[in-house]
Amino acid sequence: MNWNWWTIFIVLAVATAWDLSSRRIPNWLVLPFLVAGFAISAIHRGIPGMESSLAGIAVAGLLMGPLCMLRGMGMGDLKLCAGLGAWIGPGQVSFALVMTAIAGGVIAVGYAARHRSLGRSLDGIGDLIAGIFGAKTERKEPPSLDRPGALSIPYAPAIAIGTVFAFLAHHG
Repeated sequence: MNWNWWTIFIVLAVATAWDLSSRRIPNWLVLPFLVAGFAISAIHRGIPGMESSLAGIAVAGLLMGPLCMLRGMGMGDLKLCAGLGAWIGPGQVSFALVMTAIAGGVIAVGYAARHRSLGRSLDGIGDLIAGIFGAKTERKEPPSLDRPGALSIPYAPAIAIGTVFAFLAHHG
């Protein structure tokens, strides 16, 4: 395992611990991570490295940006994913984010079940999906992921799990 992955795992561990304790991922962690990923790619692989890094950032933005706009995740989560894209490029970050979505779904279902709100959470997801596609729902308020009283989970653990799966799939 090269030192790039050690850097990624350390940042993910810090982001996860911070997110679990404060429900935030700080800029002082994710912005240097993103810039360093781009710089390391450029230094080690030149123009192709910069292109891969930028493509990884773009893929992360395209896949996670809509969730962020719907307030289903925070900007720190999005910046962490963009940083991952800068370090591992578009192919691996795509796989990592698919694995992240699966891990996040499992964590969310477990969290909702633990808080005895699984049915209400699933109803809300159904209404949100219906609202996105313009269908009518029985709710009076427009669909939103950040309404008061909604359950939310720290997402850095899911990002970390998805990234570990991507690493294992690529290096296993």
